[in-house]
Amino acid sequence: MKYDIRKWRKEDCYDLAKIANDKDILDNLRDMPYPYTTEDAKEYIDMMLNSDENTTFAFAITDDDRVIGSIGVFRLDNIHYKSAEMGYYIKKEYWGKGIMTETVKKLCSYIFENTDIIRIFAEPFSTNAGSIRVLEKAGFQYEGTLRKNAVKNGQILDMKMYALLKE
Repeated sequence: MKYDIRKWRKEDCYDLAKIANDKDILDNLRDMPYPYTTEDAKEYIDMMLNSDENTTFAFAITDDDRVIGSIGVFRLDNIHYKSAEMGYYIKKEYWGKGIMTETVKKLCSYIFENTDIIRIFAEPFSTNAGSIRVLEKAGFQYEGTLRKNAVKNGQILDMKMYALLKE
């Protein structure tokens, strides 16, 4: 198996739709349609492919070139233009294998080496132990808890703020 990240391709919509229909994955993400259709996946991929390459760094996570997940870094604007938010997910069968940690490290290195971004942050739900562990293993520092910061599936949730700074 060869894990990598690459730009999205239009034909990735079928794999993406299957992954994004897993409730265990969706429950840890910001709101997405459910069920998540191939059309939803096509719209997302088109949006990523047509986005500004200076603000959106969105990639498919692959295993032997088949999509197994998604990762992106999205630059903020105004006074926060040197900061960017990271989001990611991976198929459940790949959880706990270190793949996401390595992918996060790889993308952060790429961003810091090729852009003027100096801060990458992520805001996992406080209940998302797997994502928190990924961030900590990737070198992100815990900055605090954003109390009652989100409503997901009808529940009010805390989120944790983690950030990685360019050395």
